[in-house]
Amino acid sequence: MSFTRQLSEMSASELNDAIDDTNFPQAHILSRGRNNSVCSTSSTSGTSSLADRAQTQAQPEETADLPATPAEEVAPSTPATPATGNQRPRLILKMNGSSPDSDGHEKCTFHHDLELDHKPPTREALLPDMARSYRLLLGGLGENPDRQGLIKTPERAAKAMLFFTKGYDQSLEDVLNGAVFDEDHDEMVVVKDIEMFSMCEHHLVPFYGKVSIGYLPCNKILGLSKLARIVEIFSRRLQVQERLTKQIAVAVTQAVQPAGVAVVVEGVHMCMVMRGVQKINSKTVTSTMLGVFRDDPKTREEFLNLVNSK
Repeated sequence: MSFTRQLSEMSASELNDAIDDTNFPQAHILSRGRNNSVCSTSSTSGTSSLADRAQTQAQPEETADLPATPAEEVAPSTPATPATGNQRPRLILKMNGSSPDSDGHEKCTFHHDLELDHKPPTREALLPDMARSYRLLLGGLGENPDRQGLIKTPERAAKAMLFFTKGYDQSLEDVLNGAVFDEDHDEMVVVKDIEMFSMCEHHLVPFYGKVSIGYLPCNKILGLSKLARIVEIFSRRLQVQERLTKQIAVAVTQAVQPAGVAVVVEGVHMCMVMRGVQKINSKTVTSTMLGVFRDDPKTREEFLNLVNSK
């Protein structure tokens, strides 16, 4: 049975669940609540990927005639090693069986394409088509794209949009660049008021604000500037603030496997300021708490006090 046919036989709810949060494939796992926590001290196995799910459906037909494996040939599972002393348990994400970049789609400009083996064009190669689209847009607004002030506007606008969304070209591994260090430190690390600029995916207008990140190391620390660079990876994409907050927390967890991660984002959305309700003083605050920050109220309170202090 072909992979495409397997996908066509999946229900709509299965497909929606499989491709949820395609900008960052693991992120949707976090939205399932505390009872299905992604934090674990012993296992990194997790939910299956879309391809794994399709293969699982086909497996009974392909292996029906195979003999059962003798019990003595099955390797015993390795028991989890309990934490010793005062060492905090690490916060480890359940993965989908591969890293976000393993199939090349973290850098892909076609994020909802299920063709896993295609080669997307470079972003620079998209400029001519994008410029033509902006020229059509100007004409649709009743403007003359050939007047002096607008002759080069389509090209400028296309280049600007590529810059606004340059996060699609960046991966966590490239940004970290080995800046993860062994250090005997297990107290809270907080970097707050990181400037953030992003593009609302609903109206293609900006939203901006600040991000505060805290984590509890487990003998590994991250270069401080890398926290700001992680913010850049995910903010420089078409976004909603809720998903952006979660993606930053997931990325920090992947980088250093801390005991917990906390992220608070405060944003001003121009889609609320320039249009719609036009409330110029409104701010949106979102947070994601993982590990110790979710489970321990005192740790969470300490982080929030540090973030809110002047």
